[in-house]
Amino acid sequence: MKRPLVPDYIEKLIPYKPGKPIEEVKSELGLETVYKLASNENPLGPSPLAVKALQDSLAELHRYPAIGTVPLRQELARRFHLDKENVIAASGSESILANILRTFLEHDDEVLTSEGTFVGFYVLANSRGLGLKTVPLKDYHFDLDALAAAIGPRTRIVYLANPNNPTGTIFTRAEFDRFMESVPEHTLIILDEAYIEFVDPEASYPDSLLYRYDNVLTLRTFSKAYGLGGLRIGYGFAAEALIHNLLKVKLPFEPSIPAAAAGLGALADTGFLQKYLRLVRQEKPRMAEAFAAKGWRTLPSQANFLMCPMESSERAADFTQHCLERGVIIRPLPAFGLPHCIRVTFGLPEENEAFFRIMREY
Repeated sequence: MKRPLVPDYIEKLIPYKPGKPIEEVKSELGLETVYKLASNENPLGPSPLAVKALQDSLAELHRYPAIGTVPLRQELARRFHLDKENVIAASGSESILANILRTFLEHDDEVLTSEGTFVGFYVLANSRGLGLKTVPLKDYHFDLDALAAAIGPRTRIVYLANPNNPTGTIFTRAEFDRFMESVPEHTLIILDEAYIEFVDPEASYPDSLLYRYDNVLTLRTFSKAYGLGGLRIGYGFAAEALIHNLLKVKLPFEPSIPAAAAGLGALADTGFLQKYLRLVRQEKPRMAEAFAAKGWRTLPSQANFLMCPMESSERAADFTQHCLERGVIIRPLPAFGLPHCIRVTFGLPEENEAFFRIMREY
């Protein structure tokens, strides 16, 4: 039998589909004003200090980036009271995710996660042609007890997103502690904390940096709270042995010089970060109230978005199109395994008002 040029698991792979770009919607629908509330972006834009640092770095574009991104890793280590050897930086947290799968998985290993979580992980796991095993959400939350019960001898990696995208829900410290008691030493836990900056300080949240597990890898990003999604820069924390091996596998010259410089600038601009977090705290209850006035349920969110389960997938698709045709892009969630749900990012007050008006008209 002739071997195909492209593996069967790649032929069957469904690629990641992001929210529609603003310019594409303007062109397709002939609209002058379009607001994007689909991709959990910072509507304030990037930090001015990040922009300044990026601009200052442009004279070095003829140079390759320094291998290891040492200054950024050193600053992250300083801020989070770690050693540089516990920190990795790359072109987005998805790049680190991909490198984790490349570094630690063998041909007969299995990866485990929940249904209704970050679709990018499904794509990466399926692209390896290995076993991807999922368990259902429990009332739109990660069911850590079910995940613990599903760990088998072939389970090499478990992916947890906390807060979860797209639901905005979290699991608690007690749930995480109980889960970790059941995890064997040979199983790596990926804790994706892309939205940690938005978590209510009063929540019983298991910040991974308060733990010291040798088999836990933390992922964080500059794309959400720091407003650097267009530069693709993320970072992670883990035991020195895990970082040491990840650095062997990752591309040597990522992230780019401008991305690393902007990351350092963004970390320095604590005032800008706090300004955005105040905006999220202001707009979250307004968004929830607008949905409630329509009689629609939203989930309690610890992120910069709300998810709304609707009565059917047809209603979710129809409302998404209704908003799109009137100049507001929201996120339908079939790719996440939640076709009856929509996700809406908190925008600027005027952007949210436009969405509220369109919702009232529906």
